[in-house]
Amino acid sequence: MSKKEATLTKLHQQIRTNKQLIGVAAGSGLTAKNVEKGGADFLLALSSGRFRQMGVSSLAGFMAYANSNDVVMHFASTELLPIARDIPIFFGLCATDPTIHLEDYIERIKQTGFSGVNNFPSVGHIDGVFGEALEERGITFDKEVEAIRIASEKELFTVAFVFNETQAVDMARAGADVICVHLGLTEGGALGSKKILSLQSAKQKTVRIFESCTRVNPNVIQMIYGGPVNKPIDVQFMYDGTDITGYIGGSVFERIPTEETFTMITESFKQTSDFQYEELIQKIMNGMGSRAEYVSFVKTYIRSYYMYDITMQELAQMLNVTRPHLSSLFKQEMGLPFKQYLIEFRISRAKEIIQTDNLPLHAVAEMTGYQDYFHFSKIFKKYTGMSPAQFQHLT
Repeated sequence: MSKKEATLTKLHQQIRTNKQLIGVAAGSGLTAKNVEKGGADFLLALSSGRFRQMGVSSLAGFMAYANSNDVVMHFASTELLPIARDIPIFFGLCATDPTIHLEDYIERIKQTGFSGVNNFPSVGHIDGVFGEALEERGITFDKEVEAIRIASEKELFTVAFVFNETQAVDMARAGADVICVHLGLTEGGALGSKKILSLQSAKQKTVRIFESCTRVNPNVIQMIYGGPVNKPIDVQFMYDGTDITGYIGGSVFERIPTEETFTMITESFKQTSDFQYEELIQKIMNGMGSRAEYVSFVKTYIRSYYMYDITMQELAQMLNVTRPHLSSLFKQEMGLPFKQYLIEFRISRAKEIIQTDNLPLHAVAEMTGYQDYFHFSKIFKKYTGMSPAQFQHLT
């Protein structure tokens, strides 16, 4: 069985089992590693994904800032192929690149170890006066159709982005294994009636396109990408009543969660930094004069370092006292053991984070000192009477 046949068999089996496929346009090895762990069925290596990881707009993939094929060949062969070994990786090929011999370059893609190709960047994104100018100079979508045909003949898996019925038919005739209706740039922020109308329009367009290409190849895998579809509920809306079998995303898996999580976690750490390290050291150097000062030190330390592993033994060594002595002082002053105080502080802090920041619960667990989410959830429920997910749902 060829590599292409193996990929097709695996994807069709996934469709029969889960009724949907998920593809991710990954711009880094870190993304590839984690989306594979999350169950992604394949990866697209696109130049826009790489720019996205650089903190630059995905649109940079359409500009003359770098050679798209060189960018993909470099980062995908050094980051994606070595890390994501058990998932197909498809090369985002700029087929209109005038500096390459298309057939030779596709052979190079195959020999490097990629499982297939995808037509990206695509001139199908470009319309208006600029699109017409490209058309006049022979820089056309037909070149992308040719690339899919050559790749298919070379037994490479092919994922074809299309933007209308004519392109879908041409790609199906060229042997595309996946026809993916590209709905445009990923949109965000639209709510209410505007979002619903956008989704309805996208669904109608998608159905028309797939009706045209399945007349040529009824077995083609039908997927969607971009536009107003950026949440699981949007994808489900597109699936309902259609034969769509999958979704491909870039920003929704890579940029949006990264931006939100990085920002929120940084802000959360920043907001809890009310402790001056120099002040703590100064207290140790000056010595403690009373039981209350020892206990105050322990409380201050917990408030500053609750997200790390803290033990009474560690604190006792810092204060140059025995662990039993410090433990006894703390319990006498606070009315509860050190360990219970630490847990209650962490759970209280976790509740604050859940209420104020829309963070993944596993991130909340790590931010409050629990590397094992199951352990965190068990303790959280013990002290609050509900799981973290239930608490988050109520807030």
